[in-house]
Amino acid sequence: MAVRHQLIKRSPEELWAVLADRSRYEDWVVGTARSRPKDGNWPEVGATLAYTVRLGPWDVTGCTTVRHSVPPRTLELEVDSGRLGTARIAIEVRPWGADSLVIIDEHPLAGPGGRLHNGALDLLLQLRHRSMLSRLAAVAEQAPVRTPSGA
Repeated sequence: MAVRHQLIKRSPEELWAVLADRSRYEDWVVGTARSRPKDGNWPEVGATLAYTVRLGPWDVTGCTTVRHSVPPRTLELEVDSGRLGTARIAIEVRPWGADSLVIIDEHPLAGPGGRLHNGALDLLLQLRHRSMLSRLAAVAEQAPVRTPSGA
C-alpha cells in the first residue's frame, strides 16, 4: 500500500485553499512541469486539469479528474497518464490541533501500473509521496495566513 502522511502547520481550511487553487497544482505535484485548466471548476467533482510531465527530452501529457471532493477534508483524484495508465490518489486532511494531518493514498487502477502493481512500485510511490507532501507543506506554510473577517 502506498500510503504516507505528514503534519502540515496550517489549518485544514488554509491547506484546502492550496489544494483548491488549480494554479498551484504544479507547485506541489511531483513531476508536473506545467498544468492548465481543462474542464469544470476545480476542485468540484468532474473538474479536470491537463498536465505535462518532463521525462528527460520527452514530454508526457495527461489529465487529472476530481472524482470526490469534500472541502476541506477529502480530495480524490484520478490521474490519466495515457499509455502509462491511470491511478487513484486520495488526499485526506484531518485537523490535528491547530495544524493538519495530511494522508495520501495512491493506487494504480489501469494500464501497466495496475497490471504490475507490487511492493517495488509501492516503494517508488512512497518516495514520490514523501517529496510531494514536503512540497505541499512548503507551499501551504509559505502562504499568508488567512484570518477570519473582522478579526
